[in-house]
Amino acid sequence: MVETSEKKWYVLHTYSGYEEKVKKDLLSRAQSMGMQNYIFRVIVPEEQKTETVRGKKQEVDEKVFPGYVLVEMVMTDESWYVVRNTPNVTGFVGSHGGGSKPSPLYDDEIERILASQGQPAKEPKADYEVGETVTIIDGAFSGMSGKITEINPEKDKLYVSIDMFGRETNAELDYNQVKEFDQ
Repeated sequence: MVETSEKKWYVLHTYSGYEEKVKKDLLSRAQSMGMQNYIFRVIVPEEQKTETVRGKKQEVDEKVFPGYVLVEMVMTDESWYVVRNTPNVTGFVGSHGGGSKPSPLYDDEIERILASQGQPAKEPKADYEVGETVTIIDGAFSGMSGKITEINPEKDKLYVSIDMFGRETNAELDYNQVKEFDQ
């Protein structure tokens, strides 16, 4: 078996309609079996559609890939076993049977899928420190700079103090909404 210590994205085939249950069960199994360092994110890609029901328009979430779930994991014998034996998982896409390990998604494929879901391709890292000056690159304060007053790694948030019109304004931002300050 080809074991790797690198996180990669794989596609699971599930029974149609059980995608959310597989997601919940897989995350629960990873937690209870101590596999949090091997199984990271599980995603069921959805998009909003407008449907007309009895003459009224309604927004509904529709699965982009019915019967499939995406999982970010490190492929080892143990993690492979946990995922494969999760209820309602019928197998990995890209596995050719006979106990062979699946092929991961290409980086450009998963980046497109995650971008459509509003998620970062890589888990954000807090390479910032309290007191550091950053430039805001996204959101209402885009183009402004401020000092980091607090970092909350559990929520993946930064709290930045911005000087606006001579007054300090605090903003809660995601890691990917700021970059290092360019002087």
